[in-house]
Amino acid sequence: MHIKSKIADKVTLDRIITRIAHEILERNKGPENLVLIGMRTRGEFLAKRIFNKIKQIDNVELPFGILDVTLYRDDFRTSLKQPEVSVSDITFDISKKDIILIDDVLYTGRTVRAALNALMDFGRPSSIQLFILVDRGHRELPIRADYVGKNIPTSHNEEIKVKMEEIDGEDAIYLIELNDQQ
Repeated sequence: MHIKSKIADKVTLDRIITRIAHEILERNKGPENLVLIGMRTRGEFLAKRIFNKIKQIDNVELPFGILDVTLYRDDFRTSLKQPEVSVSDITFDISKKDIILIDDVLYTGRTVRAALNALMDFGRPSSIQLFILVDRGHRELPIRADYVGKNIPTSHNEEIKVKMEEIDGEDAIYLIELNDQQ
């Protein structure tokens, strides 16, 4: 695989986070009743950045949680070789809350479906809104994001790689071309 192009850098990523934080507050008429939940792994770092941006904008700390969906995936036993299972960290009641579910890339929709199933084990929220940093198309399930950082249509031999400073040492979004054998 090789990098076809760099779609976003640190400055662009920060602008996206700022825009989305404002959109979330505007659509929900403020921060009341909102909860932020990031999906492991990069979604949790995006969620923390949204958390910090909303705190900066409205001077409020929203409830913040991390969701691991590994055991809820429909390909858990078939295509995931040695899945790394982490623990979800949601220490508050999500019932009757408006959840902002956050992840880095939306592709087939299967990970989001798994997240919706996992969330129901924690309670019954009033609503679930989805923020996706990059929507790359190719949906297999009828799932769409409420907030999208960037729409980047890809071919089947391309992939989006999101890098976050917290885990990858840099902030960037790359368009990757996969080798034929993958």
